Amino acid sequence: MAAKKKISLITQIAIGLFSGVIVGLLLNYFPDQKGWLVAQVLQPAGDAFIKLMKMIIVPLVFSCMVVGIAGSGGRSLGRVGTKALVYFFSVTGVAIVFGLLVGNIFQPGVGADFSSAVTSTVQAPMQAASQGLGNVLLGIIPDNIIAAMAEAKLLSVLFFAIIFGVALSNLEPQKRLPLVGALQAVADTMFKVTHMVMAYSPIGIFALIAVTVSSFGIHALLPLAKLIGVTYLAVIVFAIVVLGFIAKLVGENIFEIIKAFKDELLLAFSSASSATVMPQLMAKSEVRGVPRNITTLVIPLGYSFNLDGASLFAGLGTLFIAQVYNIELALADQIMLVFIMVLTSKGAAGVPGFMFVILTATLTAAGLPLEGVALIAGVYRLMDMPVTALNVLGNALAPLVVAKWESRSLNRDESVKGDAETRARPQEQ
Repeated sequence: MAAKKKISLITQIAIGLFSGVIVGLLLNYFPDQKGWLVAQVLQPAGDAFIKLMKMIIVPLVFSCMVVGIAGSGGRSLGRVGTKALVYFFSVTGVAIVFGLLVGNIFQPGVGADFSSAVTSTVQAPMQAASQGLGNVLLGIIPDNIIAAMAEAKLLSVLFFAIIFGVALSNLEPQKRLPLVGALQAVADTMFKVTHMVMAYSPIGIFALIAVTVSSFGIHALLPLAKLIGVTYLAVIVFAIVVLGFIAKLVGENIFEIIKAFKDELLLAFSSASSATVMPQLMAKSEVRGVPRNITTLVIPLGYSFNLDGASLFAGLGTLFIAQVYNIELALADQIMLVFIMVLTSKGAAGVPGFMFVILTATLTAAGLPLEGVALIAGVYRLMDMPVTALNVLGNALAPLVVAKWESRSLNRDESVKGDAETRARPQEQ
């Protein structure tokens, strides 16, 4: 007897969303039962999901960030790895800014006010404009890191994790490796915990959506349709304009790259999974002239640090949630969001359900409603497809950029060396 095929998590989440919509609509027809069912069953079940997501963020992001910084000892990446990281942080930062820009232009969440449905503790947004940049930056430095962790002050935790990771990377291997190994075990354990939390997510999303629809009606979900359309538009424009400009700078054509990697892009789009195409990316990059030592370093590293699509959606999704809950973010607040997302996206990359982790971490750090994660999660599969394809396209372009950068550096070094030798010859005579 053939074993039953396991239903994927994203399918379970979609089922939870549609079931929640149906239950929410039914509750509008049975108001006598609505009050008790919402207060005693649905709201607690939804709040449990919010609390579970908050529970995993600090240990997960801290351990991943420290291991990511100290795991290589800070030395083994060399010049190519350093250039790759500089490129990754630059382009993903641009992707986040682009996502925020698109969100401000099209405002997919404007018109739906869910502020009365927020039950988790919502702090005022960062209010960087009123506090002043100096005070905001000073507030990131924790007086007590244990207290910062207990209060889920994620920016302070990330700040300490970076300093701790850099310091740890400079220890002798015999002192560094045991602690890195212990923190890697913590990170791996948190991956398992995240799996457990994500297994509960369909129930939590079902409950939260049911409460939302019962309170605001089916029209409450209409902004999600706009978000889906805006996401597809943003991905296409970013790929052609931004990545196209970067490709042109290194003598490449983005449409030729898309054509060369079309099979991998289609597979990533249809499956919403980029892991399966990594070997093909490496092989085709070598065919296009990228040295093997660059492809074997840059592409695997890019799968953790160069997620252009995920970074773009992190900016767009976060702004959408703020708009849905009628929370205005000033320009200074959005600048701070870029800083937050650059860090949280790197600290959570590779984690199962990492986009939900990134959004939760960002919302926690910014003091925005975590209920918005459930709102997006129900339809995220439809947006995950173009987002994943953009991740793959970005990682197809990255080794070409790094190879060209490295080639220019080597040529410049050889030129300088040649000039020095030429100048030295008369003296030797």
